[in-house]
Amino acid sequence: MTSKSLHSFLEENIADLKEKGLYNDIEPVEGPNGPTITIDGKELINLSSNNYLGLATDERLKKVAKEAVDSHGVGAGAVRTINGTLDVHIELEKKLAEFKDTEAAISYQSGFNCNMAAISAIMDKNDAILSDELNHASIIDGCRLSKAKIIRVNHSDMDDLRKKAKEAVESGNYNKIMVITDGVFSMDGDVALLPEIVDIAEEFDLITYVDDAHGSGVMGKGAGTVKHFGLQHRIDLQMGTLSKAIGVVGGYVAGKTNLIDWLKVRSRPFLFSTAVTPADAVASTKAIELLMESTELNEKLWENSEYLKAGLKKLGFDIGDSETPITPCVIGDELDTQKFSKKLYEEGVYAKSIVFPTVPKGTGRVRNMPSAAHTKEMLDDALQIYEKVGKEIGVIS
Repeated sequence: MTSKSLHSFLEENIADLKEKGLYNDIEPVEGPNGPTITIDGKELINLSSNNYLGLATDERLKKVAKEAVDSHGVGAGAVRTINGTLDVHIELEKKLAEFKDTEAAISYQSGFNCNMAAISAIMDKNDAILSDELNHASIIDGCRLSKAKIIRVNHSDMDDLRKKAKEAVESGNYNKIMVITDGVFSMDGDVALLPEIVDIAEEFDLITYVDDAHGSGVMGKGAGTVKHFGLQHRIDLQMGTLSKAIGVVGGYVAGKTNLIDWLKVRSRPFLFSTAVTPADAVASTKAIELLMESTELNEKLWENSEYLKAGLKKLGFDIGDSETPITPCVIGDELDTQKFSKKLYEEGVYAKSIVFPTVPKGTGRVRNMPSAAHTKEMLDDALQIYEKVGKEIGVIS
């Protein structure tokens, strides 16, 4: 018999979320997640995917993934520390280290897993973490799991970071202190002030950790935000995902050899969760090779990004201060944001609404993610639809 208290809790809270415009409906995509997608038989221009470079549907990646299934099977068969480390995982990690210009790298099942794994393997209850207030949920959860003292830092506020770092060091209460930040912030598209952060970190002997999930493949001609600033030899931990610009699934941490050796024996997702499939490992390796060989896809991504931003701004939309392809259209009210996204869908654009708790209340937005796979014609069609819907519901005049 179903628990009455559970049933009551679920019914009341789901109804409350729907009333406030905070309930998220999930629409399954029929077929590949490319520049256009099909949902309920309707073809839509896709502006919600993290598939920045179009690699999720790239024929070259599909080819090597199919070959890996034939040569290695569909699953790794065990955790990495028993006999789930296949030769293809080692090849992937070597390529990741080369790509990030670090001594070594370790791969995980997801980017979220990376932050849960690495932060808690390094930090404990005797330590402190200086964390940007807009850091991703996986960073927040990883920090909590470590049991370290979490010191919230105002977003990209270097004066606040310096003040709180100084206070933490002078208190003498902590064995180690880490400063952790996204490289690219996923909701607003702004870039962390990494050169200033590193200077402060070196002044106070802070461990530096950069989550570059939205920077890898995008910033630094594809090599990431850390390399964009030339800081690959001054950052302790570079975390990235294989699920966004790389187009596959998984995550990784890159850094010194002794760091990676420690993570292999102390990070719990590595120890207790089966490794990514051979096909995923091989496809990810191929994607990284393509990015190292050519910047063509990266350049096309930025060209499309600048085109879409200029078009939306000209129409009068509030696109914030994004410095990357992430392009929010800030609506504000949650119900209005949901309505705006639904109208776009009806007209042929899939741009998902983002509301609390992903962003603060009152800052609901539709987040647009142009990719290298979009054509100018697709973007022009999307802009026409934005203009029509924006005027219909009074977002623009």
